[in-house]
Amino acid sequence: MSAFSDALGVSSSGLKAQSQRLRIVAENVANTDTPGYRRKIMTFSDNIESSGLAQVTLEPISLDQRAGEQIYDPSHPMADQSGHYAGSNVDLVVEIADAREAQRSYEANLKMFDQVRQMSSGLMDLLRK
Repeated sequence: MSAFSDALGVSSSGLKAQSQRLRIVAENVANTDTPGYRRKIMTFSDNIESSGLAQVTLEPISLDQRAGEQIYDPSHPMADQSGHYAGSNVDLVVEIADAREAQRSYEANLKMFDQVRQMSSGLMDLLRK
């Protein structure tokens, strides 16, 4: 049964990572129009345990260093002397692509989790006979 629990552990670490990624994408999309907002970026790494089992681990969240769009609105409270202020650096096309990739990765991990569960159930049925 150790192989089943190992497979479930790998799958669940992937599920957690992708759900966290979707949360970050949602935060970025929600702050698209927030002046001065910096896009959050998530990176993953694999953590190979002493048993040789790889798990997905999340690196600390970093901020995108690209400059935000300069918006001209002299009446805005954050406007400088020239009437410009820095908007967010969130690109909705990139966020939608990230969301789709995270969703598909989540679905793949969920399918793997379900397959392992079905195999485990089938093995238990065989052992009962």
